[in-house]
Amino acid sequence: MLFRVPRSHFRVSRRSGDRPLGEAGAVRALAGGAGRQQAVAVGGDLGDPAAAERAVAEAARALGGLDLLIVNHGIWPPGEIPLERMTDAQWDQTMRANLDAVLYVCRAGVPLLPDGGKVVLVSSTAGQRGEAFHADYAATKGAIIALTKSLAVELAPRQIGVNCVAPGWVDTEMSAQPYGRDTGEGKREIEDTIPLGRVASAEDVAGPIVFLCSDLARHITGEVLNVNGGSVLCG
Repeated sequence: MLFRVPRSHFRVSRRSGDRPLGEAGAVRALAGGAGRQQAVAVGGDLGDPAAAERAVAEAARALGGLDLLIVNHGIWPPGEIPLERMTDAQWDQTMRANLDAVLYVCRAGVPLLPDGGKVVLVSSTAGQRGEAFHADYAATKGAIIALTKSLAVELAPRQIGVNCVAPGWVDTEMSAQPYGRDTGEGKREIEDTIPLGRVASAEDVAGPIVFLCSDLARHITGEVLNVNGGSVLCG
């Protein structure tokens, strides 16, 4: 929602079967609805390469092209599962949602970007330091960092900046289970480990993404921007 600036346009996508695609209407209302269409909702399973390609193409047609590509989706299986007990089904599901889908969206979207465009991916502190009992999630987020750096060099001749943000704990539905354990003490215990003393809001993560998409970041590429309140200090 922080992209409420002139010439900002939005694409909202969800996996089929998720809750209704109401975000596009909310974004259109915020943006004022003037000019060309400013938000489009596209349903589909981005872990399917054909579906991802269709979703990106449909969004580009509806919006009149793509200037930015922000890939911000994923799952975090909440159960603490040691690797020797992790099922192939869980591993494959996490890889499909968190890595394969990112690859497919980038593969479809990058050719549509103009020279000088921007790509921002979303990793995690888990991708920087690992996460015990969540090896599937950490592996995907570490791969996102490697993908970011690889694409940054590939796309540099076109002056396309490719960066990622690495959030820590964020106050979203994905974290509801650990926050709620021990009758709500879970969130307090987590915040005690964060130097700034609180988990991030969605806006705390959106702000750095807006920065990376702006001309202020035109000489930054291949970087990982930490957004974790100081909980993981990676240079």
